[in-house]
Amino acid sequence: MKYRDETIGKDEVTIIGAGVVLEGKISCKGNIRIDGVVNGDINANGSVAVGENGEINGEINAEIINVGGKVTGSLNAKDKLVLEAKAVLKGDVVTKILVVEAGANFDGNSKMASGKETPKFNSNVTQPASPVQSKT
Repeated sequence: MKYRDETIGKDEVTIIGAGVVLEGKISCKGNIRIDGVVNGDINANGSVAVGENGEINGEINAEIINVGGKVTGSLNAKDKLVLEAKAVLKGDVVTKILVVEAGANFDGNSKMASGKETPKFNSNVTQPASPVQSKT
């Protein structure tokens, strides 16, 4: 039986350069930077950075997500999501910390998570806000 080292690749950065168009799902144990176009989902154990010229058409799941380009799809950031000034996001967001810089364009819903597990956003179910009750 082979033992697989789970730490391999955690400190590495994968770069999808400008001019590259990738079709399909991406999974990585480390960090990834997108300066090209990805048509598919991205799952990373580290961070995902979308450069100013980067474009993602799909779901992103990562510890930290930094968007400077265009994303169409839902984002699930376990720790933090940053929308830079030139970011364009069309999709729903689930994260613990949301940072939106002036000039960023965000069209979607956001859900703040505070537990260990980041819940998935279910856009098909709309729940009414629960009333606040005072204890007197």
